Parts: sequence; structure tokens; C-alpha cells
Amino acid sequence: MSGEPRSPRDVARWVLEIEAAAISGLVGQLDEGFDRAVEVLKPIRGRVVTTGMGKSGIIMKKLAATLSSTGTPSLFLHPAEAIHGDLGMITEDDAVIAASFSGTTQELLRLVEIVKRLAVPLIAITGDAGSALARHADIHLRTEIDHEACPLNLAPTASTTATLALGDALAMALLEARGFTPEDFAQLHPGGRLGKRLRRVHELMHAGDSLPRVIAGATLREAIYEMSKKGLGITAVVDEGGRLLGCISDGDLRRLLEKGDALLDHPAGDYATPSPQIIDRDELASAALKRMEDHRITSIFVCDSAGVLEGVVHIHDLWRLELF
Repeated sequence: MSGEPRSPRDVARWVLEIEAAAISGLVGQLDEGFDRAVEVLKPIRGRVVTTGMGKSGIIMKKLAATLSSTGTPSLFLHPAEAIHGDLGMITEDDAVIAASFSGTTQELLRLVEIVKRLAVPLIAITGDAGSALARHADIHLRTEIDHEACPLNLAPTASTTATLALGDALAMALLEARGFTPEDFAQLHPGGRLGKRLRRVHELMHAGDSLPRVIAGATLREAIYEMSKKGLGITAVVDEGGRLLGCISDGDLRRLLEKGDALLDHPAGDYATPSPQIIDRDELASAALKRMEDHRITSIFVCDSAGVLEGVVHIHDLWRLELF
């Protein structure tokens, strides 16, 4: 480049501005081809096979991963390896997305011939609508850019960023078209922070024999025993039908015992805190955490629509999920 040398930050700003412009420019390039691509991919019974050489191949690996994680089964096929034995990865139930900025990558063009014989849908992502790859594809998605974010205008930078962004747009459009839900996401992401935040209350709650509860007519002495046995620092107080009436916590007991131990044989129902916080069993763990934080409590009860106690979630259960 001519002129005075630029500082690293000046170069960074220049690169980021060019790449941002490349992504913004995609908005005006969207046409009915994008809608058709979603229509073709939505009912696919097999998998979406992504492919590309070099840097485009890396971007297409990412697209395959994004599609798979959002409800569209996908895999990456290296075009050079495809024509040397891996073509069996493509079935008649699949669709293929091929990316090449120039649209002239020879390995992809050789693969196109075979894909056409298999009669599976072919979607091309290129920066040249007149290229061979674009012309032979069933659907063409444009990623034209003004300039690579490279001082030499050689290294794939803005072009790969544009392809990456368009791939994300396609994956998200498919997510909506397929009606992909948070529940679906949780099933595909059981590990990691995102998956943990999508755990449901019923997966975490203490239920059955581990649920601390006494009927309203039980004594405070029995309530203390139940709390000590279950180890959650709280017990629910229920009626004969199992409906939640209130709760007694460690703090409640300490305050009561300051008045003397004569109260130990009194009914627990007389001293229970009424209307404790409750949550539905199908709520997210993150919702339970927010409710506890908002009300500054350490436990929340789970009841059905009739008010029958089903379980309890303690804040320690959420700590173990590392939601904080």
C-alpha cells in the first residue's frame, strides 16, 4: 500500500468497516431465491450437505454445525474427498449447499455434475451470479462485495464474512419456518450454559420421598424432624388433599423457639407462612432463579393447576447448574 504506514488500530478499523459494509450489502441482494431456498430445505427428509474448498469450506463447516444445532440435520462434505469415495454421504433425500466466492472452484464444479445426476436440490452461494456454479445451481444466493478486507484485496476476508452471515440468516429463517422451540433447543444442547438454562423445573425439583412436607395438623416438633430429615431448611405445609397451604423455614422456627419450646406441640398449620411462592413444573430453571432473586428466597414450591404440591426447588439446585 502507498502512503504513510497505518497503526494496527487504524488497520483494524478499516477491516471492520469493510466487513460490516459487506454484511450490510447482503440486505439489498436478498431476493426470491432466498425464499425458495427455505422452501426447498424445510421439508428435506434427509440432511443438508454443505460443501466448499479452502476458506469457504471452513465457513460451510460452521453452517453445517449451525443448521444441525437448530433443527436441520446437516453435515459437511469436502468436495475433493467427495469425488474420491465420499459421494455415498449424499442420498436422494438430501439437499446440497455449495459455496465459492468466485463460483469457479474446479472441485465444486466436478461435484455439481454428480449432484445433478443424483437429482438432489443444489443451492449455490457465490459472489458472481454469472459464474458456472451459480448458473448450474437450482437456486443462487448472492454474496457480492466491493472489496476484500485485505490491503492486497486478495485474502478471503469480507467475502467469507458475508458467506458466514448469509449462512446464519438461512439457518435462522429455517429455524422459524420449522417452528423450532426452546424445548427443541434444550434437547439438542443438554450440556453447556445454554442447555443448563433451558432445563425445566420438574427436572430439578425434589419430589416424592425427598420432598419436605407435613400436614397442617402435624406438630411443630414433627415439622422440625421433617426439615432435618430432608435437609432443605424448609418444609411445606399441606392439607389432607396435598394442597399447599404454606411453609415453615429455619428462620421461622428460630423466631418461634425464641418464645420457648412450649410451641413444639402446637399444630404446624397455625404458624406456617401462607401463600409461599410457587412455580409451574414446566417453567425454565432460569425462571425459577429469577423468581427467587426477586423475592429474596432460597426455595420455591412446585404445584399443579389445582394447587397440589408436586415438588420444591432449592437455590442450591440452581447453583449446581452454574446459572449465576
